[in-house]
Amino acid sequence: MKEYLQKYIDGQVEVLKKTDTELLSEVCDMLLEARKTGHSIYFAGNGGSAATASHFTNDMVKGLSVEGKKRFRCFSLVDQVPVITALANDYSYDDIFSEQLKNYGKANDILFAISGSGNSKNILKGLSYAKSIGMKTIGFSGRDGGKMKELCDICVIAGTWGMEQLEDMHMVWEHAIICTLKNEIEKED
Repeated sequence: MKEYLQKYIDGQVEVLKKTDTELLSEVCDMLLEARKTGHSIYFAGNGGSAATASHFTNDMVKGLSVEGKKRFRCFSLVDQVPVITALANDYSYDDIFSEQLKNYGKANDILFAISGSGNSKNILKGLSYAKSIGMKTIGFSGRDGGKMKELCDICVIAGTWGMEQLEDMHMVWEHAIICTLKNEIEKED
């Protein structure tokens, strides 16, 4: 077992070294611009990516709330279980994000979509709707980026096919972004 554990960790280190920090920096810039202009940021994902979306929202709302500084307007589209189940039941699971955005989204808001495959139908439909109303779009994906990479203004792709590994990468990037944003906010006058 120890050998397998070491192999997994060594593999993660190699994938992590390939992170496109220029793209992550662009993500930080886009998020800071939304904060500056008072636009909202919506997070979406399925399964493990839903957990990452929820975690990201938590870290943006609580972790980046610095006393005396402007705050982010962030919302998780995965945490309203009654809304999600009603939409899935009455429309389709493919509509759970796009339908919520019809209530909340505005031009220049951001949809931050997270999908390991990049091909989840509800993510693609949410991104398409967001683009149609002039929202900005950010994605975390894996493998080859899937179809979502074409719908994202910025798409950061974990260069691995293993779902567990790419979900690990998304969480590392999430925390790297949070720490970077906090550093930027604390430097403000």
